[in-house]
Amino acid sequence: MSAVSSLSTNLSASGLSLTGSTVTSTPSGTTMSQSDFLQLLTTQLTSQDPTQPMDNSQMASELAQFAQVGSLQNIESSLQGMSSNVNSGMQTSQVLSSASLVGRNVLVPANTLTYSGSAVSGGVNVANAGDVVVTIKDANGNTVNTIDLGTQQSGLAPFSWNGKDASGNTVANGSYTISANNGGNTAALTTYVAGSVTGVGYGGSSTGTYLQVAGIGGVPLSQVAQIN
Repeated sequence: MSAVSSLSTNLSASGLSLTGSTVTSTPSGTTMSQSDFLQLLTTQLTSQDPTQPMDNSQMASELAQFAQVGSLQNIESSLQGMSSNVNSGMQTSQVLSSASLVGRNVLVPANTLTYSGSAVSGGVNVANAGDVVVTIKDANGNTVNTIDLGTQQSGLAPFSWNGKDASGNTVANGSYTISANNGGNTAALTTYVAGSVTGVGYGGSSTGTYLQVAGIGGVPLSQVAQIN
């Protein structure tokens, strides 16, 4: 009978179980350390049947295997710690490198824009070539103006709004919604708005590094379509 097999039999009577290279308490599920294992094995040796002593070579082999597993677990824990430190360092590095964008204008996805007396520029992601029309509405959903960009090829088509309505009157400062379609197709196209970067931050694993864009808010760095 091997040392571990004999030990496992005696442990079961005490409510303990031996799984792989660890001994666990069945009621609480607490994992026992290598020191605990050695203490239990010593107890087993002192109470073994003199007529059926354990095989010393087998016992030594099993102890070596247990020690090897413990070493591998320590290595795994160290690697996980290193990985965490590397990821944290990469995040910090990306935020710091993105800080150079503060003060720059970027083009980011948005379906709203803020007019404050100056022309607002943006873009439309054209899916299929055709006539592209941008529609601007006020907070009540009323159409303020439409901008016909003419026939555009697939890709990013730029536009600019001077803050005037369809009659040529300057609108009030505030937030307006924008939408676009092309070729008579009512399917909405993705619109982008240009804004100045006022800050950089990290929003966690789901968001990553983000830019704070004036008049728009926080935008993930990965969504920036253009930097001017």
